[in-house]
Amino acid sequence: MSRELKLRIISAIVLGTITLVVTWLGGVFFAGLVIIVGFLLFYEWSNLTRTSKRQPLVNFIGWLTLITVSTCIVLSTLEWALVSMCVGAILAAAMGWGKAKNIWVSVGILYSSFPIIAFTELRGDETSGFYDQMGLFAILFLFVVVWATDIFAYFCGRSLGGPKLAPSISPGKTWSGAIFGLIAGVGGGICIVLLISSGGGYFVPIVAVVLSISSQIGDLFESWVKRRFGQKDSSNLIPGHGGFMDRLDGLIFASIAAFLIALLDQFYAGTDASHVLAIHLLGL
Repeated sequence: MSRELKLRIISAIVLGTITLVVTWLGGVFFAGLVIIVGFLLFYEWSNLTRTSKRQPLVNFIGWLTLITVSTCIVLSTLEWALVSMCVGAILAAAMGWGKAKNIWVSVGILYSSFPIIAFTELRGDETSGFYDQMGLFAILFLFVVVWATDIFAYFCGRSLGGPKLAPSISPGKTWSGAIFGLIAGVGGGICIVLLISSGGGYFVPIVAVVLSISSQIGDLFESWVKRRFGQKDSSNLIPGHGGFMDRLDGLIFASIAAFLIALLDQFYAGTDASHVLAIHLLGL
């Protein structure tokens, strides 16, 4: 085993353990962790796209938007968090008549703010009781699908090889890795549901497929951004993994997809996003 792979595994175990403990605690602990990660994502994005130096004023709009979104989340005002995110992204894009660099700031606002909203809404803000467990399950389901997808895509792709998935974006990714990652993600999602209940029927694999594919699209998107700016990693904050964008690229897109699925269902069911998603996955 290479030194880089060992470092990658150790970092993944440490970060995974911290994430699971804080996810279990929920409430302000989980919200605090997600907000910190959101700020780190925007920091990496700003440095990667070089907007922190080239567009300092527009970049300031990004930081101000993150503060506003985070405040709204702490105050449990989802609607205002969404409005703040959209207004900040539009304002950043509009400044300077929509210059290309401003667009990168605008995308960065969405890339770092949306996961804050998605994760905290899926987890919920309760600290005890039945519904708190629903939020916990929703996040764990998301983690299992994405992590299984990522792990199997990486190792199966390296072992089996074959045709490249998107050689111009990420030369190392293969169709074999993508397919086995998808199968593993769906299988992992089904397994964690069956460990708790009889499951929610066809809803479970459909959601797992959407999350797994979203995760892989997120991975490709981050690879494209890095290639666009000639960088290997988003930063060097995490030993063996590069930066938080490198580690969370799949989770970012998958969390947004899960939130949108839950939000659509929420309008119909009239309850919190985490609760309706978990209830349907568990077939309750």
